[in-house]
Amino acid sequence: MTNESNNSELSPGANERFEEIGRGCYAFSADGCSNTGVIVGERGVLIVDAQATPELAAKVLEKIREKTDKPIKQVVLTHFHADSTLGAQAFDAGEIVASDLTRRMMDTRGAEEILVARDRLPGLFSGLPSNVGVSLPSMTIASSMSIDLGNLDVRLMHLGRGHTMGDVLVWVPGSSVIFAGDLVQTSSVPYCGDAHLADWPRALDRITAFRPTALMPGRGRSAIGASAVAHAIENTREFVTTLQEAASACVEQRLGLKDTFNAVKDALGPQFGSKADFDLHLSFNVARAYDEALGLDQPQIWSRERCADLKDALDGVVNTDQPVENETELPASEEAVDDVEARITAELVSDNDFAASLLEKQASEETDEEEILDLSTNDIVGPEAVEYEVEETESAEHEADEPRVLMEAAR
Repeated sequence: MTNESNNSELSPGANERFEEIGRGCYAFSADGCSNTGVIVGERGVLIVDAQATPELAAKVLEKIREKTDKPIKQVVLTHFHADSTLGAQAFDAGEIVASDLTRRMMDTRGAEEILVARDRLPGLFSGLPSNVGVSLPSMTIASSMSIDLGNLDVRLMHLGRGHTMGDVLVWVPGSSVIFAGDLVQTSSVPYCGDAHLADWPRALDRITAFRPTALMPGRGRSAIGASAVAHAIENTREFVTTLQEAASACVEQRLGLKDTFNAVKDALGPQFGSKADFDLHLSFNVARAYDEALGLDQPQIWSRERCADLKDALDGVVNTDQPVENETELPASEEAVDDVEARITAELVSDNDFAASLLEKQASEETDEEEILDLSTNDIVGPEAVEYEVEETESAEHEADEPRVLMEAAR
């Protein structure tokens, strides 16, 4: 019997599966890998997320060529993480598409992301050249984009911040299929190291409003059927809200990072501890939730140094009995760890240049025009569909650099 968990500890690429999840829509999944979506129309093929390496991307190409010889028109990158992007060039697509915000995150933190990802998942990135660079998009979208693949319309949409600031999902209304990227997980726990936890449930509400009958998650087997899709979305919501609420309660009690980690693990463990990647992601998830509870809106860049400092903090190399935003005097006998603690304080709590640049860009681009996400009634399935109003709940604080409406013709 094959393992369907996509556990990162398993041999990456083993137990590969290529299944049809709707008319013209396929999902490639394998142990230890991110998923790749494939949409086949009369005019060509669109790829959703590109695997971690060209070698893994080649496995997807083999499956595609068993179905069709049509050219690959676009590769859509749902977000900036290395495990979903570094195989993009192997598809030799006409365009590589991502959101404006994803491109900016690639520019500001993409190089560090590759280094950290390779350290965390060496097996997944084995064989990748040491000097590999960020896979940059050739086209970016601010809010939405429609693509006519021939007898199959595809819509790319940024529904707000969640797994990252720039998440894009891919909706195929004619097949009622959503490719959700890492906004939704089934058998794996979400990675929240670059997340906006307070905003994430809002993006999940918007996914639910489409009433999909099939959904490809970031990892693991796809959810087939309306009830399975609803279960996957609600499980993701429960993980995100439990993580956020548990970390917030710890900060309110003035607990330090290490005690917060233990408390959050206890809160999440009974329901999610057996899911794939729980332990792999936990320290990063707690660190981000802790930062957000302390008021840090923009996730800090994960560098190798910051990862090492986080490990030291959780291993007890530094004293984390008090929240790190409180400045405390260390006794003379602890001078040896003073520099380490100060660096952790700066990395895990203080704001950064990236967040400042977002605020500056937002101020420079403000206009008097109302900025909403352009969704037609055809984007929402069912006569009783939920009304979709972005402006109702958005604010400048929680939607930095809210994208302008944009419907671009596919090249």
